[in-house]
Amino acid sequence: MTHILDRLYGLLWGGPMLVLISGVGVWLTICTRCAQVRLFPQSLRRLFRKSSPEEGGVSPFRALCTALAATVGTGNLVGVAGAICLGGPGSVFWMMVFAFFGMAVKFAEAALAIRFRETEDGELVGGPMYMIRARLSRRFLPLAYLYSLCGILASFGVGNMTQVNAIITGIQGITPRFSPLTLGLAVTILVGLAFLKGADSIGRIAEKLIPIASGIYILLCVLFLVIKAPQLPGALSSILTGAFSPKAVTGGLIGSAFKAVQTGCSRGVFTHEAGMGTASIAHASANVRHPAEQGMMGLLEVFLDTFVICTLTALVILCSGIPIPYGTDAGANLTTAAFSAVYGRFGKTIVCIFLVCFAYATILGWSFYGLRCTQFVFGKKAASAFFLLQTAAVLLGAVMKTPQIWRMAEILNGLMALPNLLMLLVLSPELRTLTNSYKPESSIHNWR
Repeated sequence: MTHILDRLYGLLWGGPMLVLISGVGVWLTICTRCAQVRLFPQSLRRLFRKSSPEEGGVSPFRALCTALAATVGTGNLVGVAGAICLGGPGSVFWMMVFAFFGMAVKFAEAALAIRFRETEDGELVGGPMYMIRARLSRRFLPLAYLYSLCGILASFGVGNMTQVNAIITGIQGITPRFSPLTLGLAVTILVGLAFLKGADSIGRIAEKLIPIASGIYILLCVLFLVIKAPQLPGALSSILTGAFSPKAVTGGLIGSAFKAVQTGCSRGVFTHEAGMGTASIAHASANVRHPAEQGMMGLLEVFLDTFVICTLTALVILCSGIPIPYGTDAGANLTTAAFSAVYGRFGKTIVCIFLVCFAYATILGWSFYGLRCTQFVFGKKAASAFFLLQTAAVLLGAVMKTPQIWRMAEILNGLMALPNLLMLLVLSPELRTLTNSYKPESSIHNWR
């Protein structure tokens, strides 16, 4: 079984997929006239602007937080450490390069989600499945259902059971007095309470949890780097040098520049999820006057997730002075050791706290995606059954071994990315028109 999953993973996430994702990113950068640079100052100004959502809509900030809940996860702590181990410090450079083009992809996903969203029972809904139904012929409709079914299954895998397992592993790393079943019951209760009032409750929790948890994590990283300031130039140098000559930084343990590029791209995609289309499901519910306004929240999502949080994690590891086991995916152990270099015994607690917070947020964010996919396939009445199954999956994930679940979830993500990237290419002329019609200084936009 493991061999089959690995083969499927290799087919879906090999060189062709990475070239496709980066190629689409470059093309959308051209179509939007480099929106990630041109509109970046405007997006920062809009970030905390208050708005009164129309009926069925939410504020752009809440939609952003719901999307960030799914992307700011264990990958920001564990995935970055693994990228450095497997691809060398240079993989961080390539992670940023691909994230730059990923900002254009997320801009497109969020903007087009607004353009083709629908209203169902008073709620604004959208995402790749709605774009496919609206813009492609009926013979392509099975792609919309394939995307939705993969989204449902992924919400139970990478969005639920693996996250619960990360929470339990983190807590038991500090205190083994609680059994996985006991911890699983506690997380099940927390998740069940969040589901009581449906999708709206998920957004409200994300709007509070993500800014607080991310803000505290960023402050702790900045304080760490202030203390380790003398090591910062060397860390930055290792990232730039290792991007083109990994052998010079890793002592020959990683000698291929292609390995640095591949690792940086693949880990970056799994971190910010640009190209998956999932974030557009959250952004579609935002109350905005023009699709480009929510597109700006999409590009900020990648910026905050990768350029800020992932970069800070990488610099903490590289400035810590701890030996890096190149060639081995050390994951959470490396991140924990790095924080402990400054914060001592509290370092393990820091990593555990943020693993728990980010993993819990990911469960909620992916549950929102799974809910919308469920409603697309089975209708509004299936929401209660979906929430019940998601809650049960939390307890199941607490007592299961998850390596195969991770691999299956990554395969499902690949199956979701293919129709989404196809839609982005098909709708790129529409995206160009939307982008050109947006005038930041104007209060009236003609995009319909």
